[in-house]
Amino acid sequence: MRKSMLITAAATLLMSMSVSAGNIHFPEELVPLQVGERVIESSLFSRVDDIELASGSYRLKLKYTDLYELGFDDHEVIESEPFWVDITIDDKKDYDMVFNRADNAVSAKIFAEAPQVSLKAKGAAVAQPLSIISNTQLASQKPALQNTVPAGPTRPSQPIKPIAPINGKGMPSAPQMLEFWWQQATPAERKTFLEKVANQSAEQ
Repeated sequence: MRKSMLITAAATLLMSMSVSAGNIHFPEELVPLQVGERVIESSLFSRVDDIELASGSYRLKLKYTDLYELGFDDHEVIESEPFWVDITIDDKKDYDMVFNRADNAVSAKIFAEAPQVSLKAKGAAVAQPLSIISNTQLASQKPALQNTVPAGPTRPSQPIKPIAPINGKGMPSAPQMLEFWWQQATPAERKTFLEKVANQSAEQ
């Protein structure tokens, strides 16, 4: 009986997590580097355009990079220093990270010195401007500010390097590991797991 209740509770927990997520799409000029303490793995040939986050508040580290043509067979890459923004994600909503792209390289350099980005929910008429936090500002603040928001379960197009949750004794707890591995699983693996849980519950 206890085993049946545990399996049912686990299934309920996992199914609730699967529907409480929102996707953020990034334009090619805005590169997501980090979510909380989690570094996003990407490269020149494998960039991250989308990140899926459970509902909640997060701190994202971004970088602006753009390419401008200066003339025939001549171009210039404009980049900003990495910066942070705080965002809040609601259940089942998708978002776009947006900005006003400069018309030329000169304006782009000005933008790179002080980036301005916004978060726009799909279907919303107005985007929400985000406050920019530089690395210098972050370093001057208390360390607690780094994780006043949860690192949160994430699933970008290129997976974030997994970080297993740890309890106070230095070992993962069962609910934490369930949540952790659920976020790492593919949709097909999640479906197979839920079917297995349902079959085991029916046998009790």
